[in-house]
Amino acid sequence: MLCVSVIILTWNGRQYLDSCLNSLATQTFRDFETILVDNGSRDGSAAYVRNAYPWVRLVELPENVGFAEGNNRGLAVAKGAHIVTLNNDTAVQPEFLAELVAAVEADPGIGMVAAKMLNFYRTGRIDSVGVRPTTAGLGMNIGVGEADEGQYDVPSEVFGPCAGAALYRRAMLEEIGFFDGDFFAYYEDLDLAWRGRLAGWRAVTAPRAVVYHVHSATGGRMSPFTVYQVQRNKWYVLLKNWPPTLLLRHLPRILAWDGAALLLALVRGRFVPALRARLHVLRDLPALLRKRREIARLRRLDNVRIAGLLARGASPLGIFLRKMGSGV
Repeated sequence: MLCVSVIILTWNGRQYLDSCLNSLATQTFRDFETILVDNGSRDGSAAYVRNAYPWVRLVELPENVGFAEGNNRGLAVAKGAHIVTLNNDTAVQPEFLAELVAAVEADPGIGMVAAKMLNFYRTGRIDSVGVRPTTAGLGMNIGVGEADEGQYDVPSEVFGPCAGAALYRRAMLEEIGFFDGDFFAYYEDLDLAWRGRLAGWRAVTAPRAVVYHVHSATGGRMSPFTVYQVQRNKWYVLLKNWPPTLLLRHLPRILAWDGAALLLALVRGRFVPALRARLHVLRDLPALLRKRREIARLRRLDNVRIAGLLARGASPLGIFLRKMGSGV
């Protein structure tokens, strides 16, 4: 068995592929395969990769099935003991894979490893060194927007990785499953991290596994698509994974944040997709509760330990006013 399978999903992202694939070709760690899942692109991405990168295993899908399900299709053909998910709009440093593998193989209880993601254009700025849920019911990219001054350079425990550059142990995925295809895009990595942590798997950072990320190259910031996906999938994560006592304890803050998000969507002309997101959560509630029962059967952490994993959410009013001022 190979050590690592790198799965890259692309959708009309041909302009990013050279940087991504060329950087993988220079890896110091060589026991890996690269699988590129073309998610129904119409820009010639598949033909280009077939001709220019014959060492890449190509999985061509007839239509866009989303980030979550697209990666699942890649996993179906992957041969590695560890699975690395990598966004197409990235470039990785030569030690990227070596550092991820060293981190996961340091302890058999580690199921997930977070790379250090830096902004592609402003390389001194952090995009993510992992993800963490907040008491407001949201997910946060740790370190996003901060100047990279070495504050995250010591390997440490983290809730989970950002799927834009992450390693997952296959043994963990065989126990808890991979991405939930119903998410389509956004929050699928937080959901997977929740399932892994609830089942007792650990997650750590690999600060020297550096990747440069364009960020929001596909979905766009505050687009109707992004608003719908984020505001729906946030509730998917809550209803699937949060223990009842924890959910009830933080429900006032969660609802306050949700109200602020709905108000911001209204102000920005995105009320329809925001409302549709919530209506679809109600529609999908029976399926979410079935998944919740399946996750609960694998749970090994008690409520006290789970509560300690949450970061405190900021004031929804303060965030609303800041976003209004910034135009985000």
